[in-house]
Amino acid sequence: MATSVALTGATGFIGRRLIAGLVRDGVQVRALTRSAPATQRDSQVEWIRGSLDDATALDQLVDGVEAVIHCAGAVRGANEATFRRINVDGSRRLFEATQRQGCARLLLMSSLAARHPELSWYATSKYEAEQRLASSAQPVVTVFRPTAVYGPGDRELRPLFETLMRGWLLMTGPSETRLSFLHVDDLVAAAKTWLHHSPSGARVDGSFELHDGYPGGYTWTRIAEIGAGVRGAPVRRLPIPAGMLRALAQANLMLARGLNRSPMLTPEKLRELRHHDWTCDNSALTRAIGWTPQITLEQALGDRRQWAVD
Repeated sequence: MATSVALTGATGFIGRRLIAGLVRDGVQVRALTRSAPATQRDSQVEWIRGSLDDATALDQLVDGVEAVIHCAGAVRGANEATFRRINVDGSRRLFEATQRQGCARLLLMSSLAARHPELSWYATSKYEAEQRLASSAQPVVTVFRPTAVYGPGDRELRPLFETLMRGWLLMTGPSETRLSFLHVDDLVAAAKTWLHHSPSGARVDGSFELHDGYPGGYTWTRIAEIGAGVRGAPVRRLPIPAGMLRALAQANLMLARGLNRSPMLTPEKLRELRHHDWTCDNSALTRAIGWTPQITLEQALGDRRQWAVD
């Protein structure tokens, strides 16, 4: 495994879990942050103050490291410009810094949403960031496209699971929708397995989908069945009418713009939520590095620690 790694997004949901895993493995981490967390003062972590807009900080971040993992990105926004500034332009600056500093390996933590860039500003920005990386002169380029990630520290899927465990499943899409999920610890394991492949070993180039391995994806019916089995009581499905969701999303967007905030639920995001097929295929990544997921949704729901907020 690489002994020194540069990491962006280290204070985010995935980044916090990843940095803890790397430290446990004895990896020296250099992490980009606007302000270093007061509660994280590990000697294995060097905090670089800056952002994706700061070329000097990015050069300092990647100078001399063996690998770069790019987790930072915007998942909320009231306009396309927000996603483009962070996910596209910010990523481009990081890619340029890795080339200037001669870093041989880079892992971009993208999203399965990039498979359908037409759906949302977020999906478009993730796809364009992938295209920028693919056209760069980076020697070893790897893209992870995880599906919906949940686990300790997650705030986006937690309401869905909490409501499920109270006996209600709020359905935001058609009943035939197929969803997929990935526990954050399985994503961290995939990133660490990728690091294990040294430059002198097998190259891991390309784009790879990741999910928890459940075949064919989860239907809303199956999610309700899993919830009922875990809680030992029935789960009632509550479909939310599409018209109501669209009205809520539009109102939320207008309110967020008026308050200068970054909303999650917008008409753009709703198109993602209601897309009919978010199934995945892990086989390419398994062949490349030998990673396989270990945590099923049923296992995670049975242990509140697996999806509670830190």
